[in-house]
Order: sequence, then structure tokens, then C-alpha cells
Amino acid sequence: MLLKKAIPCLLLLVSCGKKQEIVRPVEIKMTESVYSSVTIQPDSLYQVYSAVNGILDINLVEEGDLVKKGAPILQIINTSPKLNTENARLNVKLAQENYQGNYAILRDIQDEMNAARLRYRNDSINFFRQEALWKQKIGSKLEYDTKKLNFELSTNQLQLLQTKYNRTKNELKTQLEQAKNSYRTSLINTEDFTVESKINGKVYALFKNPGELVSTMEPIAAIGKDDDFIIEMLVDEVDIVKIALGLRALITLDAYGSDVFEAKISKIYPRKEERSQTFKIEAEFVSPPKVLYPGLSGEGNIIVAEKEHTLTIPKEYLMEGNKVRTSEGSVVVSIGLQNLERVEILSGITKETELLKPEK
Repeated sequence: MLLKKAIPCLLLLVSCGKKQEIVRPVEIKMTESVYSSVTIQPDSLYQVYSAVNGILDINLVEEGDLVKKGAPILQIINTSPKLNTENARLNVKLAQENYQGNYAILRDIQDEMNAARLRYRNDSINFFRQEALWKQKIGSKLEYDTKKLNFELSTNQLQLLQTKYNRTKNELKTQLEQAKNSYRTSLINTEDFTVESKINGKVYALFKNPGELVSTMEPIAAIGKDDDFIIEMLVDEVDIVKIALGLRALITLDAYGSDVFEAKISKIYPRKEERSQTFKIEAEFVSPPKVLYPGLSGEGNIIVAEKEHTLTIPKEYLMEGNKVRTSEGSVVVSIGLQNLERVEILSGITKETELLKPEK
């Protein structure tokens, strides 16, 4: 009987002798930040595509070269477009000769009109003279009718030639404009075989070698700014609502060890990347490192809130998201800012409250 009574007493002593970890809330300057991965990219970086399919003839630049806007980057073989352009040029020359040349079709019609005009003058003179005589009862009716018929025929012939001249002139002018448009189109098609840079910048990549097939669906080069870089950051979807333009970010890059660089959020992309469940944002360096390369990686912390004299507790002392354990039992608290280590307490306890670490 004595042995049986001693066992509960021993367990009680062990339980009572268990060490409890006790802390009190402390006031500190509280900073809440959002973590993001970081990749450095040139500003205005874009992938170059060809407007036509073909075979790459020659790369006119090398990776690392600086280029001006409109500078040719590469040439695609364009034998057929060159022939089409030459044919279009010849058609313009022919149409221009027909419309304006020394042996133009209009000149032939003008010669016919000059001859018809002379006949008209002669027939009109003869008719009006005969008409005046006929009014004086001089001459025969047959002679009068003949002169009148000749005058009417020459009048109609002159009008027909004038109409033919105007119609032919409009047709030849239209043909000339059509030939010029075809020539311009062929020149544009020829220009499509020479790919040009859209910005002043640097060639960061060439994806094709001479002789390889070029498709309108595949990029053939990458070009971006030479001296302006942006910070691409990926933020988890649960944190994106905290991000705003102009927020301060602290950036570390693997290439620069423990150095910390300040940046400002400059752009927020509204579309979520479904595969990674993240949003992309961009930031700009306040004082960038001296040397940057595309693809440099690192980490970033975006400062979303800061408070002075904030009552905080260690995060591991928070239970169920809004409770703490005290010597008097569980207490509900209202929380505010959070970081990786501590959480702000808005109400429920004071800095004199003793907190017990939750049991695992």
C-alpha cells in the first residue's frame, strides 16, 4: 500500500519541476517586409522576331555590340523579293513612260485631236459660209446639207477624241500609281528580310547562325538597354496586395555577397503566373552596383510597413493566430505587423504580462 501511494507523488514532482520558458512583450521599432526572389534584367529588353520565314544569310552584329535604333542586325536570304522589286521598278518605269514619255499613248491621241480640230475648223468655216449663202437663196440645198453634215461629224469626232484622251489619261495615271504602290510594297517586303534594332542598346543574344532556318514564331536575338537595368521580383500571391508603387526594397545579389542595395518599386504586373502562383513586379536601383549583367540573381525584402515603439512578442509564442498563453490561462490578442521573428500586439496584453511558451 505504501508503494502504491508513492507513485502519483513522484509524477507530480516531475511535472512541477518542469522548466517553463517565460518572456514579456517588448517595445521595438517594427518593420514588416515581403520576401521576393530577384533577377537583374536590362531595361527595355525584348526578343527580336523576323517578319518573314527564310534562311539566315549573315549576322551583321555580334553579342555584346552596341547598336543604334534602326541599325541592321541580321540579313535573311531574299533572292525572290529582290527579283519582285526589280520587276516592280520596271513596271513603274513603263507606266511612267506611257503617261509622260515622248512616245506616250496620250501623245498619239493628241495628234489625232489636232487633226480633228483642223477638220472641225475647216468644216465649221465651210458650213457657216454655206449657211449664210443659203439664207440669201444662193447655192443648192444638197450643198448646204453636205456642209452641215461634215461640220456635225467633225464636231462629234473632236468630242469623242477629247473624251478618249481624258479617259486614257486617267487610266494611265491610275496604272502609274498602282505600279508605284506595288514598287513600294516590294521595297517593304525586301526590308523585312533585313531585321533592324528597335532601340538604342546592346545585343545580348543571337539565337541563330548563318544557314539556319528563320521562323516568324521563334526569336532570333535579344536586345536591351546598355546602361539601364531593372530588378525583376517574384512575389507570392498572398503578399501581392501589400505591395504598392514607390515602396522601398532592400536587395542582395549573390555576386555581391552581403552588400545591400536600396531600390524602389516601379511597376506591378497584374497577371498571376499560374505555374509558380506568383506575381511579377519591377524595381529600380537608387544607387546601382558598378557592374551588372543580365540574369544576376539574389533576394529582396520589400518594406511594406514601419512603426516606432511597437509592442511585440516572439512569433513562436502566438497560438492559433490570435492567442497567447499566460500563467492565468489562454488570452485572446489583436495582432498587427509581422516579420519573420516577431509579431505586433495591438491589444489583449501589456508589456508586464508574463507569457509562457506554448507546449508542442
